[in-house]
Amino acid sequence: MKRVKNLVHCQYNQKNQLLGKGITVAVMDTGMALHPQLKANAMFFRDFVNGRQGFYDDNGHGTHVCGIIGSAQIGMAPHCKLIALKVLDENGGGDIVCSMKGFRWILENQEKYNIRIVNISMGMKPGVNLWGEERILRAVEMLWDMGLIVVAAAGNLGPSEGSITIPGLSKKVITVGTADVMNSGRGSLQKQILKPDLVAPGANIVSCNSKFQEGNLYAKKSGTSMATPVVSGAVALLLSKEPNLTNEEVKKRLKKSCDNLNMPVIRQGSGILNAQKLLS
Repeated sequence: MKRVKNLVHCQYNQKNQLLGKGITVAVMDTGMALHPQLKANAMFFRDFVNGRQGFYDDNGHGTHVCGIIGSAQIGMAPHCKLIALKVLDENGGGDIVCSMKGFRWILENQEKYNIRIVNISMGMKPGVNLWGEERILRAVEMLWDMGLIVVAAAGNLGPSEGSITIPGLSKKVITVGTADVMNSGRGSLQKQILKPDLVAPGANIVSCNSKFQEGNLYAKKSGTSMATPVVSGAVALLLSKEPNLTNEEVKKRLKKSCDNLNMPVIRQGSGILNAQKLLS
């Protein structure tokens, strides 16, 4: 994560003590293990897949994502609070029902837990399940309309045009791709899908390992799933500085502060995240 922070110029936050304090991030994923670096920030856990009690992650993806956002030593926003909603199973797969339960829970508990950001490092291929696709898109846009900042992955179905996954395909949400992974989802000029909105590092990202009790505290993973929490963490830093910003204002600030990588817009969006510009 030190490499990632250097790439997105995230030294400013440490210097100015912008660490995400007071900001709650809901993470819809495979769950979250109580890793030593996540214990202090773990606020709430709910399992919509198996109905189990207590923090756990039988896949590892969710713990890795949570670590990127808010682990104590390496996270982007080490003082933010994390809510882990398990909507994906041990294989990283999910169904519409579990996802919808997660979306509904967020809407019902937004004020109770002061949720500001929703991280969605998952996606479904468009055109396969039109009924489910419509429900998911409607749900994430309802979250957005309620003032939540929804940050979603562009998916890993690229490099062909029109490969953005659901719900990253929504025009409202903040869709994150990655410039250093070739199969990052891309928009389509023909269909006027100008996505992703921006990119962040996503290759070989070191974060919390759900199997930390076996001796390895950290693990490497790659993909837009890892780039997405980098942006969610940066947004938590921004909100800790300017808590009254709306989701639309945050989205505009993110896009305006990016560095141009001179790639096609359907690959890079506005460019790569620059946290120093975003925060200063």
